[in-house]
Amino acid sequence: MRLSIILLLAIFCSCKQASKKQTRQLPEKNMGVIQDSLKMDIQKTPKLKSFEGLADTTFVRLADFSDDFEYDMRYATKNNFLKAKVYDCAECYTRVKTAKALIGANKEFMQKGFKIKFFDCYRPNSVQYKMWELVPNPQYVANPVKGSIHNKGGAVDITLVDVDGNELDMGTDFDFFGRKAHHDHTDLPKKVLDNRKVLKETMEKHGFWGIRTEWWHYNLSAGSNDKVANFKWDCE
Repeated sequence: MRLSIILLLAIFCSCKQASKKQTRQLPEKNMGVIQDSLKMDIQKTPKLKSFEGLADTTFVRLADFSDDFEYDMRYATKNNFLKAKVYDCAECYTRVKTAKALIGANKEFMQKGFKIKFFDCYRPNSVQYKMWELVPNPQYVANPVKGSIHNKGGAVDITLVDVDGNELDMGTDFDFFGRKAHHDHTDLPKKVLDNRKVLKETMEKHGFWGIRTEWWHYNLSAGSNDKVANFKWDCE
Protein backbone atom coordinates (compact mmCIF):
# COMPACT_ATOMS: atom_id res chain seq x y z
CA MET A 1 0.00 0.00 0.00
CA ARG A 2 2.81 2.34 1.00
CA LEU A 3 4.71 1.52 -2.20
CA SER A 4 1.61 2.25 -4.31
CA ILE A 5 1.22 5.70 -2.75
CA ILE A 6 4.90 6.50 -3.40
CA LEU A 7 4.54 5.41 -7.05
CA LEU A 8 1.41 7.55 -7.54
CA LEU A 9 3.12 10.60 -6.06
CA ALA A 10 6.12 10.07 -8.33
CA ILE A 11 3.89 9.86 -11.43
CA PHE A 12 1.92 12.95 -10.38
CA CYS A 13 5.08 15.02 -9.86
CA SER A 14 6.48 13.85 -13.18
CA CYS A 15 3.32 14.84 -15.04
CA LYS A 16 3.22 18.22 -13.30
CA GLN A 17 6.82 18.99 -14.25
CA ALA A 18 6.17 17.96 -17.88
CA SER A 19 3.11 20.20 -17.99
CA LYS A 20 5.16 23.14 -16.71
CA LYS A 21 7.80 22.54 -19.35
CA GLN A 22 5.18 22.49 -22.11
CA THR A 23 3.60 25.66 -20.75
CA ARG A 24 6.96 27.42 -20.75
CA GLN A 25 7.89 26.18 -24.22
CA LEU A 26 4.70 27.19 -26.07
CA PRO A 27 5.09 30.96 -25.75
CA GLU A 28 8.80 30.77 -26.64
CA LYS A 29 8.04 28.92 -29.88
CA ASN A 30 5.12 31.12 -30.95
CA MET A 31 5.98 34.53 -29.52
CA GLY A 32 7.94 35.62 -32.61
CA VAL A 33 5.10 34.65 -34.94
CA ILE A 34 2.52 36.42 -32.76
CA GLN A 35 4.63 39.59 -32.56
CA ASP A 36 5.16 39.64 -36.34
CA SER A 37 1.43 39.16 -36.89
CA LEU A 38 0.58 42.04 -34.53
CA LYS A 39 3.11 44.30 -36.27
CA MET A 40 1.57 43.49 -39.65
CA ASP A 41 -1.95 44.24 -38.37
CA ILE A 42 -0.79 47.60 -36.98
CA GLN A 43 0.92 48.47 -40.26
CA LYS A 44 -2.16 47.55 -42.29
CA THR A 45 -4.47 49.72 -40.17
CA PRO A 46 -3.89 53.40 -41.01
CA LYS A 47 -4.16 55.83 -38.12
CA LEU A 48 -7.13 58.18 -38.47
CA LYS A 49 -6.47 61.90 -38.40
CA SER A 50 -7.95 64.46 -36.00
CA PHE A 51 -9.89 67.62 -36.89
CA GLU A 52 -8.07 69.48 -34.12
CA GLY A 53 -6.55 72.72 -35.39
CA LEU A 54 -8.31 72.57 -38.78
CA ALA A 55 -10.55 75.41 -39.92
CA ASP A 56 -14.12 74.44 -40.82
CA THR A 57 -13.54 75.53 -44.43
CA THR A 58 -10.42 73.38 -44.97
CA PHE A 59 -10.80 70.64 -47.57
CA VAL A 60 -10.06 67.14 -46.22
CA ARG A 61 -10.12 63.57 -47.49
CA LEU A 62 -13.00 61.95 -45.62
CA ALA A 63 -11.37 58.50 -45.41
CA ASP A 64 -8.54 60.02 -43.33
CA PHE A 65 -11.00 60.83 -40.54
CA SER A 66 -13.36 57.84 -40.54
CA ASP A 67 -13.23 54.28 -41.84
CA ASP A 68 -16.96 53.68 -41.35
CA PHE A 69 -18.14 54.76 -44.81
CA GLU A 70 -18.63 52.90 -48.11
CA TYR A 71 -17.76 54.33 -51.53
CA ASP A 72 -18.80 53.96 -55.17
CA MET A 73 -17.37 57.13 -56.69
CA ARG A 74 -19.17 57.03 -60.02
CA TYR A 75 -17.31 59.86 -61.77
CA ALA A 76 -14.05 57.96 -61.34
CA THR A 77 -15.64 55.32 -63.61
CA LYS A 78 -17.68 55.34 -66.81
CA ASN A 79 -20.78 54.23 -64.89
CA ASN A 80 -22.42 57.66 -64.83
CA PHE A 81 -24.62 59.83 -67.06
CA LEU A 82 -21.54 61.38 -68.67
CA LYS A 83 -20.45 57.90 -69.80
CA ALA A 84 -16.90 59.09 -69.14
CA LYS A 85 -14.33 58.93 -66.36
CA VAL A 86 -13.83 62.53 -65.23
CA TYR A 87 -11.98 61.94 -61.95
CA ASP A 88 -8.43 60.58 -62.18
CA CYS A 89 -9.03 58.45 -59.09
CA ALA A 90 -11.81 57.73 -56.62
CA GLU A 91 -11.60 60.08 -53.65
CA CYS A 92 -14.15 61.82 -51.43
CA TYR A 93 -13.16 65.31 -50.32
CA THR A 94 -15.33 67.77 -48.36
CA ARG A 95 -14.85 70.79 -46.14
CA VAL A 96 -14.13 70.00 -42.47
CA LYS A 97 -17.59 71.12 -41.33
CA THR A 98 -19.21 68.83 -43.91
CA ALA A 99 -17.03 65.91 -42.85
CA LYS A 100 -17.94 66.40 -39.18
CA ALA A 101 -21.66 66.46 -39.98
CA LEU A 102 -21.36 63.34 -42.16
CA ILE A 103 -19.54 61.42 -39.43
CA GLY A 104 -22.26 62.41 -36.96
CA ALA A 105 -25.03 61.32 -39.32
CA ASN A 106 -23.27 58.05 -40.07
CA LYS A 107 -22.98 57.21 -36.36
CA GLU A 108 -26.76 57.50 -36.09
CA PHE A 109 -27.26 55.39 -39.23
CA MET A 110 -24.96 52.71 -37.81
CA GLN A 111 -27.11 52.50 -34.68
CA LYS A 112 -29.96 51.58 -37.06
CA GLY A 113 -27.87 48.99 -38.90
CA PHE A 114 -26.93 51.12 -41.93
CA LYS A 115 -23.97 53.05 -43.34
CA ILE A 116 -23.58 55.93 -45.77
CA LYS A 117 -22.30 55.04 -49.22
CA PHE A 118 -20.96 57.86 -51.39
CA PHE A 119 -21.45 58.36 -55.13
CA ASP A 120 -19.94 61.86 -55.22
CA CYS A 121 -18.54 64.47 -52.84
CA TYR A 122 -16.53 67.58 -53.68
CA ARG A 123 -16.57 68.14 -57.44
CA PRO A 124 -14.15 70.44 -59.30
CA ASN A 125 -15.94 73.28 -61.09
CA SER A 126 -14.40 72.19 -64.42
CA VAL A 127 -16.37 68.93 -64.14
CA GLN A 128 -19.53 70.97 -63.49
CA TYR A 129 -19.05 72.62 -66.89
CA LYS A 130 -18.89 69.19 -68.58
CA MET A 131 -22.12 68.15 -66.87
CA TRP A 132 -23.88 71.37 -67.89
CA GLU A 133 -22.92 70.81 -71.52
CA LEU A 134 -24.74 67.46 -71.44
CA VAL A 135 -27.69 68.41 -69.20
CA PRO A 136 -28.26 72.22 -69.20
CA ASN A 137 -31.26 71.84 -66.91
CA PRO A 138 -31.04 73.49 -63.46
CA GLN A 139 -33.52 70.94 -62.09
CA TYR A 140 -30.76 68.34 -62.30
CA VAL A 141 -27.43 70.11 -62.88
CA ALA A 142 -26.33 73.42 -61.33
CA ASN A 143 -25.17 76.14 -63.71
CA PRO A 144 -21.34 76.10 -63.43
CA VAL A 145 -21.12 79.90 -63.72
CA LYS A 146 -22.74 80.18 -60.31
CA GLY A 147 -21.40 76.80 -59.20
CA SER A 148 -22.89 73.82 -57.42
CA ILE A 149 -22.59 73.27 -53.66
CA HIS A 150 -20.65 70.17 -54.76
CA ASN A 151 -18.04 72.62 -56.10
CA LYS A 152 -17.94 74.25 -52.66
CA GLY A 153 -17.31 71.02 -50.73
CA GLY A 154 -20.68 71.17 -49.01
CA ALA A 155 -22.76 68.64 -50.96
CA VAL A 156 -22.72 64.86 -51.26
CA ASP A 157 -24.56 62.24 -53.30
CA ILE A 158 -25.27 59.23 -51.13
CA THR A 159 -27.34 56.15 -50.40
CA LEU A 160 -27.48 53.68 -47.52
CA VAL A 161 -26.15 50.13 -47.27
CA ASP A 162 -26.90 47.41 -44.74
CA VAL A 163 -24.33 45.58 -42.57
CA ASP A 164 -23.48 43.31 -45.50
CA GLY A 165 -22.86 46.23 -47.86
CA ASN A 166 -26.09 45.79 -49.82
CA GLU A 167 -27.69 49.03 -51.00
CA LEU A 168 -31.15 49.81 -49.67
CA ASP A 169 -33.82 50.01 -52.37
CA MET A 170 -34.36 53.68 -53.15
CA GLY A 171 -36.52 53.14 -56.23
CA THR A 172 -34.00 54.34 -58.84
CA ASP A 173 -30.28 54.33 -59.47
CA PHE A 174 -28.11 57.35 -58.72
CA ASP A 175 -28.38 60.14 -61.33
CA PHE A 176 -31.77 59.00 -62.61
CA PHE A 177 -33.24 62.06 -64.31
CA GLY A 178 -36.99 61.57 -63.98
CA ARG A 179 -39.95 61.98 -61.64
CA LYS A 180 -39.39 58.60 -60.03
CA ALA A 181 -36.31 60.05 -58.29
CA HIS A 182 -38.22 63.06 -56.89
CA HIS A 183 -38.91 63.30 -53.17
CA ASP A 184 -42.53 64.25 -53.85
CA HIS A 185 -43.12 61.21 -56.08
CA THR A 186 -44.93 58.83 -53.76
CA ASP A 187 -46.18 56.23 -56.25
CA LEU A 188 -43.54 53.79 -55.03
CA PRO A 189 -43.47 50.66 -52.82
CA LYS A 190 -43.71 51.38 -49.07
CA LYS A 191 -40.25 49.89 -48.52
CA VAL A 192 -38.71 52.42 -50.93
CA LEU A 193 -40.55 55.34 -49.31
CA ASP A 194 -39.45 54.15 -45.85
CA ASN A 195 -35.82 53.91 -46.98
CA ARG A 196 -35.90 57.42 -48.45
CA LYS A 197 -37.56 58.71 -45.30
CA VAL A 198 -34.89 57.37 -42.92
CA LEU A 199 -32.17 58.81 -45.18
CA LYS A 200 -33.81 62.23 -45.43
CA GLU A 201 -34.86 62.61 -41.80
CA THR A 202 -31.50 61.56 -40.40
CA MET A 203 -29.53 63.81 -42.77
CA GLU A 204 -31.77 66.76 -41.90
CA LYS A 205 -31.14 66.17 -38.17
CA HIS A 206 -27.44 66.67 -38.86
CA GLY A 207 -27.74 69.94 -40.77
CA PHE A 208 -28.31 68.77 -44.35
CA TRP A 209 -31.16 69.50 -46.75
CA GLY A 210 -32.16 67.70 -49.91
CA ILE A 211 -33.38 68.90 -53.28
CA ARG A 212 -36.77 67.98 -54.66
CA THR A 213 -35.59 66.16 -57.80
CA GLU A 214 -32.86 63.89 -56.39
CA TRP A 215 -33.33 61.51 -53.44
CA TRP A 216 -29.51 61.02 -53.20
CA HIS A 217 -28.38 64.67 -53.04
CA TYR A 218 -27.76 66.47 -49.72
CA ASN A 219 -26.36 69.94 -49.06
CA LEU A 220 -24.93 71.09 -45.76
CA SER A 221 -26.84 74.22 -44.74
CA ALA A 222 -23.65 75.80 -43.42
CA GLY A 223 -21.81 75.14 -46.68
CA SER A 224 -23.83 77.04 -49.26
CA ASN A 225 -21.97 80.36 -48.85
CA ASP A 226 -18.45 78.98 -49.34
CA LYS A 227 -16.41 79.75 -52.44
CA VAL A 228 -16.52 77.61 -55.56
CA ALA A 229 -13.32 75.57 -55.88
CA ASN A 230 -11.62 73.85 -58.80
CA PHE A 231 -8.67 71.99 -57.27
CA LYS A 232 -8.00 68.34 -58.18
CA TRP A 233 -6.77 65.93 -55.54
CA ASP A 234 -3.55 63.97 -55.86
CA CYS A 235 -3.72 60.31 -56.83
CA GLU A 236 -1.26 57.87 -55.26
